[in-house]
Amino acid sequence: MPAPLEISVIVPVFNEAENIAPLAREILTALSPLNRPFEIVFVDDASTDGTWTNLAAERAKDLRVRGLRHARNAGQSAAVWTGLQATTAPILCTLDGDRQNDPADLPRLLAELSSCDFACGARVNRQDTFVRRASSSVARAARRFMLGVDFADTGCALRVFKRSSLDGLFPFNGLHRFLPVLVHGGGAKVREIPVNHRPRVAGVSKYGVWNRLGRGVADLFALAWYQRRRLRPVPFTETQP
Repeated sequence: MPAPLEISVIVPVFNEAENIAPLAREILTALSPLNRPFEIVFVDDASTDGTWTNLAAERAKDLRVRGLRHARNAGQSAAVWTGLQATTAPILCTLDGDRQNDPADLPRLLAELSSCDFACGARVNRQDTFVRRASSSVARAARRFMLGVDFADTGCALRVFKRSSLDGLFPFNGLHRFLPVLVHGGGAKVREIPVNHRPRVAGVSKYGVWNRLGRGVADLFALAWYQRRRLRPVPFTETQP
């Protein structure tokens, strides 16, 4: 009988056909030396290119690679949530499918779980446009003001965490951007770790400033309300016989 899975790596993808094979190889190369049973779960958000065909090809090469395909395009948060629900490993990793996150950082983040519940990457030397870097700085200031917490880079998708840190989490459109804030608010110990960031070498970015601005502002107000009203565990005692 195969050993129970310890780690599931969840990778949401949409129209990333050229990135599937090299990213799968990089993740396999990064995690195989750890000698811990793992799987890579690509969640295809109803791509219209050859993403699904390439995922099937990678599955044929290595059974540690899985592919899940949405019946319709539902967004990155929905793809992450599908991956969370379709896996059972106690340790979870996420990263973007555009290869800007470096899988070589995964072992270092996994090691951090010996002293925290949720290790999230903070991108250094970001390989993005000035406008995207500037908008991230504005978003950080807004999060600090609205939510009362200060994470340097909640937009970094490279994360490693214990499944138990997600207790009480609920799905919503925008979940993937606020995971560190939400798990921290639930009492989990969260740590940011500097990670590598690489330029995109294939495919096209699906995000810009304007298609995130309005939704991001609405999410901030909603989360600020939720964080104030959130029920947190309360210590209690029980009568004894």
